Amino acid sequence: MNRPSDFIKRLPHHLPVLLFLALTAALWFLPTGYEDAVIYRDADHCTAQVLQTDNSSIVDTGLVRSGEQRCTLSLLNGPWKGETVTGVNLLSGSLENDKLFAEGDRALVLVNSQGGSILSVSMIDHFRMGKEILLGLCFLAFLVLFAGRTGLRAILSFLFTILVIWKVLVPCYLKGWHPIYIGLAVAFCLTVAIISLVYGFDRRALSAVSGASAGLAVTCLLGILFTEQFQIHGAVMPYSESLLYSGYQSLNLTQNFMASIFIGSSGAVMDLSVDITSAVYEVVQKKPEIGWREATLSGFHVGRAAMGTMTTTLLLAYSGGYVALLMVFMAQGTPLYAVFNYKYVAAEIIDTIVGSFGLVSVAPLTALAAGLLLTKKGNKAV
Repeated sequence: MNRPSDFIKRLPHHLPVLLFLALTAALWFLPTGYEDAVIYRDADHCTAQVLQTDNSSIVDTGLVRSGEQRCTLSLLNGPWKGETVTGVNLLSGSLENDKLFAEGDRALVLVNSQGGSILSVSMIDHFRMGKEILLGLCFLAFLVLFAGRTGLRAILSFLFTILVIWKVLVPCYLKGWHPIYIGLAVAFCLTVAIISLVYGFDRRALSAVSGASAGLAVTCLLGILFTEQFQIHGAVMPYSESLLYSGYQSLNLTQNFMASIFIGSSGAVMDLSVDITSAVYEVVQKKPEIGWREATLSGFHVGRAAMGTMTTTLLLAYSGGYVALLMVFMAQGTPLYAVFNYKYVAAEIIDTIVGSFGLVSVAPLTALAAGLLLTKKGNKAV
């Protein structure tokens, strides 16, 4: 008899899941507008099995390899499935970009054809999709086994975020829309959606969203200010120059870099705002008569404890990809003042410190919002 009324009471908690499912499905089928932007019109990407390799044309000069590797391939899919062809793997002398194949490897290849016959086959890279899917499925299974329904919600938010970035953020950037405005809109929408998926539509979600939004605003403003002050050009982002040479000269890479600062820190901002909101909520549940000032103070204490690790998390996340660069500086005896003046290092300093500013600001603001919204003395209806 009480089941319908219980469902109605739980509706604010379950409604975000239904909305998420609908939005995720809509995003899945949403066209990006770049489906036909194919460089190679008369070419097909296929997977192939390497049957044999010929390395006789490879020239070794120390660590550098140049020349070409010729591979006998069996095509595994596409219009040429079952065909045995010869693929060419060009080596440019770059350890970063070059790859070598061995017998038994699976490769991603580009088959160039004309008039129903194959003209040439280019070796693109090792085929990794199967192993990537296996790794992802293992992670999803572990997440569900550990977290249950919460794990399912986390998977849904993960998929939703990927689709928003790929289907909304990236196409809008390519179309020349203002990167900062689009980035702020996407980051705010993701914040609202993901936090609502955690809490449902209640005052906890409002508290966490309020604090996280304030942190995003602080990060955005400081990112714009210090990118200009540090005279950082957006070309410091990997592969950004390739866009300019691909017909997108009108893109403002510097504004893209500014937007990447607060988008990159938005996950940590959401995490901290949810942690503080949950802590204050637990205090209020255990002590319903607590006043908003005392609850806010408890949130401050939680925020202070979290700050020490969260700022270090940002430092490790941003600097982890530049360990090789730091090794080069040390190996060459580069003085620290020169290291800190290098534009790539300066860009990482902006990412880390400005992101930390956002975290520092989100802690007290979330604590204050939680104290006002979650206590009886701050809000009569808990």
